[in-house]
Amino acid sequence: MSTINIADIRKDYKLQTLNEADVLSNPIAQFTQWWNEAVNSQIDEVNAMTLATATKTGIPSVRIVLLKGYDENGFVFFTNYESKKGKQLTANEHAAILFFWKELERQVNISGTIKKISETDSDAYFNSRPVGSRIGAWSSPQSTIINSREILEENAKKYAAEFGENVPRPPHWGGFVLQPTAIEFWQGRSSRLHDRLYYSLQPNNSWKLERLAP
Repeated sequence: MSTINIADIRKDYKLQTLNEADVLSNPIAQFTQWWNEAVNSQIDEVNAMTLATATKTGIPSVRIVLLKGYDENGFVFFTNYESKKGKQLTANEHAAILFFWKELERQVNISGTIKKISETDSDAYFNSRPVGSRIGAWSSPQSTIINSREILEENAKKYAAEFGENVPRPPHWGGFVLQPTAIEFWQGRSSRLHDRLYYSLQPNNSWKLERLAP
């Protein structure tokens, strides 16, 4: 049993500040600024993000996925459409993603609505993946119960023999884009008095910036 008192684990954040006068009016542009700083800081798996989804009745799920692209239209990631998250995103279009860059004492929390990207764009990304990853997309019945790992390995052998190097995208695999309606930038500050700047999308498609209490 651990001798560490979990309640005593804490860190005081002192690296940077976040003020209204220092941020851009467009949150996507502000994300790009923070994204570039995170990339330049050589953070391990800088594109790792927590994805929160829910069933149609509101039962939540959360997991780590990888950001594969973003622009003014939203934030793109890929998955098996028949997986747990794929089914939830199809049944309930509301979702959220969270980036935590602890080296910079920063979080970005993005919520919005989900839709599938085009088959053409899904094909383009799928074909850029290593062959092994493409075979893996065929081999794993994601989120379903299987009796052993050998099932995955046998599936991989079968599809590798069937496709060789020319592995097509499975019809059940592709991309989603989260189109943001709210984006919060969080900068850790001392004594838990963190800076939180919150952008919300307005009916005229402009963004409103407000400060949230930590």
